[in-house]
Amino acid sequence: MDEVVIDAAGMHYTPLNREIRAAVAAGARRIRLENVLGQRFIANGVRGDVEILVHGVPGGDLGMFMSGPRIEVFGNAEHAPGNTMDGGEIVIHGSAGDAVGHSMRGGRIFVEGAIGYRGGIHMKEYEKKRPVLVIGESARAFLGEYMAGGTVLVLARHGGPAVAERGLGSGIHGGEIILRGGIDPVHLGVGASQVALSDDDWARVLALVREYARRFGIDPAPLERREEYTRVVPASARPFAGKYAWE
Repeated sequence: MDEVVIDAAGMHYTPLNREIRAAVAAGARRIRLENVLGQRFIANGVRGDVEILVHGVPGGDLGMFMSGPRIEVFGNAEHAPGNTMDGGEIVIHGSAGDAVGHSMRGGRIFVEGAIGYRGGIHMKEYEKKRPVLVIGESARAFLGEYMAGGTVLVLARHGGPAVAERGLGSGIHGGEIILRGGIDPVHLGVGASQVALSDDDWARVLALVREYARRFGIDPAPLERREEYTRVVPASARPFAGKYAWE
């Protein structure tokens, strides 16, 4: 079975997800969802080598606990796509809401436009699993809050600051946040430190920039100036040690 088409118009998310799971179990390699409008939990916990094309606006927790599939959204997405995602890829041809990549522990998310608050909150990594979140425009407050691993990259493609609100990397104790255009130090959160990119850092960023450009059909050249990028990392592995422990 190569492709299954599901018309989600007026469908509750529970039967929609049952149909998606049934198609995966039957061996579908591609599932095309039409007329999606706010249905939650699409592809929640789905595993395997399958491509899911979403036409419309999916609701919260798209791809939650997903491990393996590739989701492509032709529109915006609501809150928390990639919540606790274990592996695979989500590509969003638009913008997304709050908590994108919440607790993500593997895989990659590419958002063509902007995201809301607390993107990348509590992202983590383990052994060879290193999650990646790439944002084409800007992010709101508390990006990378409590990060424990992975990479968040914000490209600010059309000018303006990548992040212009407080709490960037607040409580970060692992991973990295890389911003095109830099950051006003007043917006750094507790435990976050701004550093220059090393050669290895830049090679990693450049590869992600080119991946982003390929997925959305743009010229990467304007985004390939190393001097425009800065890296935010943990100042300590225990940013709140003084609040919870006394030695």
